[in-house]
Amino acid sequence: MYETPLTALVLSGGGARAAYQVGVLRALARLRRETLGPAARLRNPFGVICGTSAGAINAMALACQADRFESVVEVIARVWQNFSADQVYRADSLGVIRSGAQWLTMVSVGWLIARWRRARPRSLLDNAPLAELLLRMVPLERIPRMFEDGHLHAAAVTASSYTSGEHYTFYDSARPIEPWQRTQRVAMPGRLQQAHLLASSAIPFVFPATPIVVGSQRGWFGDGSMRQTAPLSPAVHLGAHRMLIIGAGRLQEPAGRVVEDAGYPNLAQIAGHAMSSIFLDSLAVDIERMRRINRTLALLPDAALADTPLRPLEALVISPSQRIDDIASRHIGALPAPVRGLLRGLGVSGQGTSARGAALASYLLFETSFTQELMALGETDTQTRRDEVLRFFGWDRMTPGRRRRSPAEPDIMLP
Repeated sequence: MYETPLTALVLSGGGARAAYQVGVLRALARLRRETLGPAARLRNPFGVICGTSAGAINAMALACQADRFESVVEVIARVWQNFSADQVYRADSLGVIRSGAQWLTMVSVGWLIARWRRARPRSLLDNAPLAELLLRMVPLERIPRMFEDGHLHAAAVTASSYTSGEHYTFYDSARPIEPWQRTQRVAMPGRLQQAHLLASSAIPFVFPATPIVVGSQRGWFGDGSMRQTAPLSPAVHLGAHRMLIIGAGRLQEPAGRVVEDAGYPNLAQIAGHAMSSIFLDSLAVDIERMRRINRTLALLPDAALADTPLRPLEALVISPSQRIDDIASRHIGALPAPVRGLLRGLGVSGQGTSARGAALASYLLFETSFTQELMALGETDTQTRRDEVLRFFGWDRMTPGRRRRSPAEPDIMLP
């Protein structure tokens, strides 16, 4: 069974940056076990699980094994602890030549020569290995059983349609939930499939689009972070009363940060900036929007509150306390040589404080040294906020002998 009140886990996108999420989940499982003891194994803390991009893979790995939350967190952690790029995309010389080199040739030399050579590259990298990894890591066929046995209420994966230009939420649930539709946003109920995960994690330009049949028509889909104007919306529509939101990048830079002018930005730097806009900005904006709504609702009298469909949402946001770009700059050398050569052609160069284009590289750094450092950061950030986590889930009040919260203490911040 899942814990009540109905809590959603919302995992954002970010390629290799999603290792941070696994560190947070690992620390969360440990805190729950230390606080509740053996009883922690009996319930899944998240009745609603939603994910986007690489976060969708982590999310569905949890959803399909919701009956053994702590065990599956460790399984996912082992995958991320021992990652190598060739588990996600072709990182060998031949694979890079077939995809990335042709793509760069088309960009630099021109369409005419590319057509003459009959080059039809679809993306910078070939993510065929990811499909094999998903078969082992995410047994989606177990999700219906999780619904039947009461371990899960709903699960959702988001993707963006290159064909229609709309943003899709593909979801499944224990009981029928009426699909919703907003401007440029469509909700589609049905059985979740591997194609949804491949599409949701198909970073634009980097990985190829995935075909998905919607209704009676086939469409081509890419990363769910694109055109995702309301990342928190699926969890709300699926009935969540509170949300744990785990980001994959700093949501706010510290005051007083000094940025040096390193000259005109190269293609890699511009691409990294665009990726940050796709993967990070919409989540930060949606969190701010939720906080404003909560503050407005708090000012309404009970009678007015009863007349509005809006309701306050309790949320806990955990995001990296350090800049992931800076962490990535220390690990660029861990990428396979063919991939480093490809990225060098885009402008990724140097290492450490002198690195350029580290933001772009961070999304592709599926290498042990990088993923382990991000996981460790996720664990540390969560442990630092231990008391907030316990209050949010109510675990501080579920164990005899632990101090109960005084009525004078404030609730967790209502964003």
